[in-house]
Amino acid sequence: MTIETVPRLLYYRFAKIKMMMRAQKTAMLFPLLLLASAALAQEAQEPSVTYTPIAPPASTSGRTPSVTFAPVGLVTAPRAEETNVNLNFRVSSGFHINSNLPKSEFLIPTALKMDLPTDIVLGKIAYPAGKDLTFPFSPNEMLSVYSGDFTVAVAVHPLLSVVPGKYVMHGVLRYQACDNAQCFPPKTLPVRFEVKVIREKPTHHANPAQSPHVHN
Repeated sequence: MTIETVPRLLYYRFAKIKMMMRAQKTAMLFPLLLLASAALAQEAQEPSVTYTPIAPPASTSGRTPSVTFAPVGLVTAPRAEETNVNLNFRVSSGFHINSNLPKSEFLIPTALKMDLPTDIVLGKIAYPAGKDLTFPFSPNEMLSVYSGDFTVAVAVHPLLSVVPGKYVMHGVLRYQACDNAQCFPPKTLPVRFEVKVIREKPTHHANPAQSPHVHN
């Protein structure tokens, strides 16, 4: 071995040691790379989730407006005649609802919508007149409202084609309630009552007056 070959051998040994160190580092990093790749793949497969913040529950200390419907007894309605039915409602204390003819176009009127069986005709729906009042939320405007008890009259007219028997009348009362400070979103209240359809009253035909000059 000459003096010139010594540095060359040292260079080759140093290069071999460097390559071994690199191989060891690669061997150590390979499991970490596998774990990272698996985590990225799993994340790509899972759907993205958007978290929506949940609003805190509303306070239950405040009262909410309500309208109740009083039960109606069985209504008897002869065929070929119009029968009026009174529907009684009550607005909870401390609240009022707009009348059927509110004075502001921005207010929702109280309205009753009926769905009657076939051949039972809906007649006129009569709403009571509202009370004209002012409230702090609109001090310069008179509003027409219902408060406490109020009655809506409905006319039903069974035709001659209706088979005598009991029939259920369904309806919905739509209203918007307010208190002295604010108005609430409109609500609907189911309405239901039964009508017993009977045969029309018999027609009596009077015999014409007999002439005194006619003798049997």
